Amino acid sequence: MSWGPNTLIKQGAALVATWQDVWEELPADTRLALTPVEPPASEEAASASLFQGAELSPHEKRVLGLLKSDESTHIDQLVERLCAHLSSSEIFAALFELELSGRIRQLPGKYYVKTM
Repeated sequence: MSWGPNTLIKQGAALVATWQDVWEELPADTRLALTPVEPPASEEAASASLFQGAELSPHEKRVLGLLKSDESTHIDQLVERLCAHLSSSEIFAALFELELSGRIRQLPGKYYVKTM
């Protein structure tokens, strides 16, 4: 009843459950060609953040000032508190930039916390 799978096994088929299974079956020279070249290590301490040392915009400072690291704040609360000073699109842009820089983190349900 399993003519197709049995034929493939006879021909040398391998079980593939993940991409690592495929990677292991590739010839060594192919794996070497596909492996990214690592940049040389620098003497200075490298930072994973592209935004380190970058100054915050006034909008980002205002949003970051409302967030706490030990208590989550819902996006509606942020918009309500900042609506006199910033438009909703400016608030969303500031949240996005702060999240990309790693200064804040978004939790499920559109809640935000300060990470620093």
